[in-house]
Amino acid sequence: MMKLTLQELTPLYFRSATMLLGAMWLFVYFHRKGIRLRPVGNEWLIIIGLGIPNILGWHTLSIMGVSELPSGRAAILGFTMPIYTVLFGALLFKQPLNRRAGLAVLCVFVTVGLLLWHEVSKITGSPTGVMWMEGAAVCWALGTLLMRRVHFVLAPEALTVWMMLLSSVVITALAVVWEPAPSLVQISQFSGPMWLSLAYAVIINYGFAQVIWFGMARDLPPATSAMSIMAVPAIGTMTATFIVGEVPHWQDLLALVFGVTAIACVLLPPRKPAHI
Repeated sequence: MMKLTLQELTPLYFRSATMLLGAMWLFVYFHRKGIRLRPVGNEWLIIIGLGIPNILGWHTLSIMGVSELPSGRAAILGFTMPIYTVLFGALLFKQPLNRRAGLAVLCVFVTVGLLLWHEVSKITGSPTGVMWMEGAAVCWALGTLLMRRVHFVLAPEALTVWMMLLSSVVITALAVVWEPAPSLVQISQFSGPMWLSLAYAVIINYGFAQVIWFGMARDLPPATSAMSIMAVPAIGTMTATFIVGEVPHWQDLLALVFGVTAIACVLLPPRKPAHI
């Protein structure tokens, strides 16, 4: 969907507009549900500290990477995030690295490799795009680890809304500096698929999906929440046929198997020892 939108709108203006509108409608929705949305005390510092890697870093760097890499599959580089999450967790936060987590990391590595099978030459020809995407993956991984280590009572819904609102202000400022502003004529000439993609980004991507993700990142172990996102590149690759005309290869189908295996490694409960 991002690749489709970027055919008619520059990346930072796309990010700023959809993120701001998504945060605004979520704010109204959660306010009507009676959720406390006003941060107090040091909750503002927590919002800023978590928002920099989780929202500002990931969403800004990833959209820059998607805009420079020539294929939708190349954006899957950002989904090396689970590898960084497990490794950073072990190196920086002394989290145990068991056999299941190690197998999941290996499956993620194989999944990404298979999904990028036909894109190696294009990726090596766009080193800047690769750097953007890997920087985004590192930010996302660090943000996921911090979500479980920071103690606060603010609801995940309120945290998500404020991280998006503050980040959208920064991204808008970057867009004004780095990109030409879209004219009213250009906006009036947006195609039907373009408007559909924008609506999807506001309602789904910056709506329910963000709230669900940060609820998972808050309540689940980092490795578990990180591995769960491996369903995303598989679904993206399968649906790319209908959205941007990219036909999946056998490598993509095999990648789906490894991606599901990575998820199963961290989600399936361990086998209980038999009692004699």
